[in-house]
Amino acid sequence: MALAALRVPLRGATPQWKFCFSALTAPTLQPSRSHRLNPADDELYQRTTVTRLERDSPDIMFVDTYSSQGFIINGDRVIGPCAIIPKAILQWKVGSYRDITLESLALFHLLVPRIEILVLGTGDRVERLDPNILKFMRQKGLAVEVQDTANACATFNFLTSERRLTAAGLIPPTHAEKDHG
Repeated sequence: MALAALRVPLRGATPQWKFCFSALTAPTLQPSRSHRLNPADDELYQRTTVTRLERDSPDIMFVDTYSSQGFIINGDRVIGPCAIIPKAILQWKVGSYRDITLESLALFHLLVPRIEILVLGTGDRVERLDPNILKFMRQKGLAVEVQDTANACATFNFLTSERRLTAAGLIPPTHAEKDHG
């Protein structure tokens, strides 16, 4: 394709400028703008793709909103901490990140089909978990991502939309006054 057809200025070409003068202001340089309303011939036949983050099937879980009381997942209200696994939402019996143990995570590494990534939301901020727990989960073939709950919800939704086998363990943030989505 010729460079002129791509509307690429050639080296040494000078831009078109027009001078605008006003009695109240000093002269300023304004670039000349031309708006074309019709697409060029080569633009008529280009394909456009759109990616949308929305449910393609009822089997896909998305965190719609969260608050200090809990979560809304696929339109269902869940009070308190929850575990989201493919096709199910469960109450998760942890009070805080200190309660995340090998026993509380056992569900996630026993699932069949095996999940790839576990996203843990630890509340208002990222909390450090026992390194032995994370090492054990890696040995079981499970990647663990520890984040604050707001980012964990977004990460879970993104990974789910990418069709990754993802699970989440989410603790509601204590300082979220209203639903965030």
